Amino acid sequence: MNDQTAVLGLIDIAPNARGWGFSRYILGKLPFKHIPGLQFCKVLGSGLNGGFSTTPSLTKQGFFCVFDSAQNAARFEESSSILKAYQDHAKEFFLATVQPYSSRGSWSGFSLLCSDPNPPKLGPIASLTRASIRPSKAMQFWAKAKPAEDAINLASGKILTAGVGEAPYFRQATFTIWDNAQSLDQYAQQGAHLSAIKAAYGQAYFSESMFTRFRVIKAQGTWQGKHVQIP
Repeated sequence: MNDQTAVLGLIDIAPNARGWGFSRYILGKLPFKHIPGLQFCKVLGSGLNGGFSTTPSLTKQGFFCVFDSAQNAARFEESSSILKAYQDHAKEFFLATVQPYSSRGSWSGFSLLCSDPNPPKLGPIASLTRASIRPSKAMQFWAKAKPAEDAINLASGKILTAGVGEAPYFRQATFTIWDNAQSLDQYAQQGAHLSAIKAAYGQAYFSESMFTRFRVIKAQGTWQGKHVQIP
């Protein structure tokens, strides 16, 4: 049975560790090499104040790792030296362990596997939306992005939101956690977000995209001053 499991980390680098934090971008995926069961890894930056912004943050960053099993994901969380190094250099640190139940598209050619397509009836879910934005469509995309971010900040049932990406302006992602699937659907199917999605598909904003929903196995830590503990 497939139990592909993802681990997403969000880090605000401590003021006295900014050199170490900057080195994460230089080293990229190298510190994650040879981790058992790791199928996919992205080292990420974040927008200003941890949001979805064209202005990059100097301290906020993250990573997204996909493992072939829940067991290998747990082993990474319990004993990985790179994970401990992030914690030791962090002002804020947040970690989420999630399993996909719905996914379409790909990220650098990698697609997530879903063994059970049914959303959980109760409890929190997470969402990851990422896209490679066509340079010719970037201005139109960002004109739609700001109203959608404003709407998500006001959305009912949202537990956490983070804007992350591989490169400013053109390769962006949004990670969110919600009280339940109904809360996410209510946000996604109306207002500024719905308008942005219709424009993105209707006008081919993206050269590649991936939209995934996850069961939240656990999530804990602090991001943008907010403490989260699930379960």
